[in-house]
Amino acid sequence: MSGSMAIILAAGKSTRMKSALPKVLHNVCGRPMIEYVIDAARSAGVTRIVAIVGHRAEMVQAELSKHRDIEFALQAEQKGTGHAVMMCQEQLRSHHGPVLVLAGDTPLLKRESLESLLKTQKEQGAACVIGTAVTEANFGLGRIIRNGQGQFEKIVEEKDATPEEKKVQEINTGCYAFDSQGLLASLDKIRPNNSQAEYYLTDCPRVLKDEGRTIVALEAFDMVEALGVNTREQLAQVTRTLLQAAMSRWMVNGTTIVVPE
Repeated sequence: MSGSMAIILAAGKSTRMKSALPKVLHNVCGRPMIEYVIDAARSAGVTRIVAIVGHRAEMVQAELSKHRDIEFALQAEQKGTGHAVMMCQEQLRSHHGPVLVLAGDTPLLKRESLESLLKTQKEQGAACVIGTAVTEANFGLGRIIRNGQGQFEKIVEEKDATPEEKKVQEINTGCYAFDSQGLLASLDKIRPNNSQAEYYLTDCPRVLKDEGRTIVALEAFDMVEALGVNTREQLAQVTRTLLQAAMSRWMVNGTTIVVPE
């Protein structure tokens, strides 16, 4: 099957939200935050969407089943982002073309950024395009390491980074465009050789690069849209951003909002 596919990671718990409700179902401006990610993927031209569910899977599935174009894959145990994507190997096998991998807790994603990933993947015949952003507030985020020619070298997580690497301000947003068959092959080769004993999706680009495939790190995102919601404070931040954007649109079109704040 050709066209573009999106895999949306939606299996996580709400640990830091201190909530029994699955994280992706927390509301932003009256809608579950994952719906904004689905909208962004669709508007970028994606024709097939697979949501990977896990924690309280039945709740997430019930909420999303009203969308007829969404398929589901179950991650019964949460063993990392790479493990999550392994759960939809069946869908990947039947798909020949680009695959976006997105997080279900990033409701500010923009269509243009996802289109850039897909366009670059196609034009450069890349096995993977990693969406990056630049920020001074880089603590805890995976750093993008480039070689002397400015080409992608590797992604280094905070705890594994040298003091020099920690200064790097270009970070991995967790949004990717893969070639479906390249992704499938690389998933077979990643191992849980880390302190969390988890399968990291970030290891897939390294595996593909070692095989001589083209990997591109593309600064296509701003930090605001790349913000994942892990806490109630971040939920409020994202809500505020969406409200301000909506009010700006209305005011530009002639609506008076006396005191926007």
